[in-house]
Amino acid sequence: MAQADYIPGSCNIGEGEINRRRIVAAIGFVLSLSALTTFITTDVSQSARLGIFIPLLVMSIGWVQSRKKFCLAYGFTGTFNFGKLGQISRVADPIARAADRRTALMIFAQSTLYAAVLTALVVALPL
Repeated sequence: MAQADYIPGSCNIGEGEINRRRIVAAIGFVLSLSALTTFITTDVSQSARLGIFIPLLVMSIGWVQSRKKFCLAYGFTGTFNFGKLGQISRVADPIARAADRRTALMIFAQSTLYAAVLTALVVALPL
């Protein structure tokens, strides 16, 4: 694929990279379920349940990136990839890089919000 697939602030990864984000989301989901199962079986305190935030954040970031077809890290570093995995290209236009940074910040904020809400639910569960 060519640079024509890159849309500043909207799309900076191709199918291979999107699949990689789906795998990250799945790993975060499995880690979150594992943590929740541990919480249930060991009767941990509510404050200890806050530890589930990190795997939930991993899951959320992977999921949001895969849905938006936009890589958070690539957005912050001014790069994109529509070719083979690891075949990264630089964004030359400073306005496009600024749009990518805004989108990356929004993805991080959205993912953090999702993880925080899910963490609050886990903490509130009567285990």
